[in-house]
Amino acid sequence: MINWRKAARGPVVTYGAIGLCCLVFALGPLSGLNPAHGTGDTLLAAQSAYFERWGVIPSELLSGTPSALVTPLTALFVHGNWLHLLGNMLFLYVFGVMAEERMGRVQFALFSVGGGYLALLAYAVAHAGSDETLVGASGGISAVLGAFLFLFPSARVTSLFPFLLFLPLRFPAWIVLVFWFVLQWLAARSAGPGPGVAYLAHVAGFCVGFLYAWGRYRRTDRVRAPASATQGESQP
Repeated sequence: MINWRKAARGPVVTYGAIGLCCLVFALGPLSGLNPAHGTGDTLLAAQSAYFERWGVIPSELLSGTPSALVTPLTALFVHGNWLHLLGNMLFLYVFGVMAEERMGRVQFALFSVGGGYLALLAYAVAHAGSDETLVGASGGISAVLGAFLFLFPSARVTSLFPFLLFLPLRFPAWIVLVFWFVLQWLAARSAGPGPGVAYLAHVAGFCVGFLYAWGRYRRTDRVRAPASATQGESQP
C-alpha cells in the first residue's frame, strides 16, 4: 500500500508515474472498466486503434514523421493487459524509490523518460521493417534497474524465483539484477520481430541506465550498505 501523504514529500515522480500509468490503463479500452469503449467487435476495434495511435510502430517511427516521433513517449504509459501493468509497476515501485531519492526528482523524471525513449528507439532500429505495435513502461523501468545496479549494488531485495517454489528470498541487488539482465539478453537473442515481449528494449534500457549512472556518479560515493533498501518484492 502506498502512503500518498508520505509520497508528497518523498519520491513523487515514482508514485506519480505509477498513478498515471494505472489511470491511463483504467480509462483505456484494455482494462474493460470503461463502458464508453463498447463491447465485442466494437471493443476490439477500439483496442486496435488505441495501440496504433499511442504505441510505437518501428517502420513508422523510423520514417521520421512528427506524430511517430512522439510515440516512444506516449507508449511508456500504455500497457497491454493487467499483468503487463502490474508487473511493470511492481518493478518501478521496488527500484524507483531509491533511484529517485538518489538522483532527485527532476533528474530522475528526465532520466527514466529519456531511457525509455532510447530503449524503444533501439528496438525500432533493430526491427526497422516491423509493423507490430510496441507499448509499455518496461524500457524506462529497465533503465532504472541499470542505474540501480550501479548506485546500490549491495542493497538487498526480496525475490520470488519459480524454480525455488516461489519462496521469498533476499539477495544483494547485483545478483538479482545481473540474473535478470542475462535472462533478458538470452531471450532477446532468440526473439523475433513479431508479437511478444520486446526483450531487446529491456536490454537497451538497462544498458542506457547503467552507463548513465556510471558516467554521472562514478566520481561520487555509491551506496554500498546492504541494508533493507527496497520497498516491495522483485520478481525477475
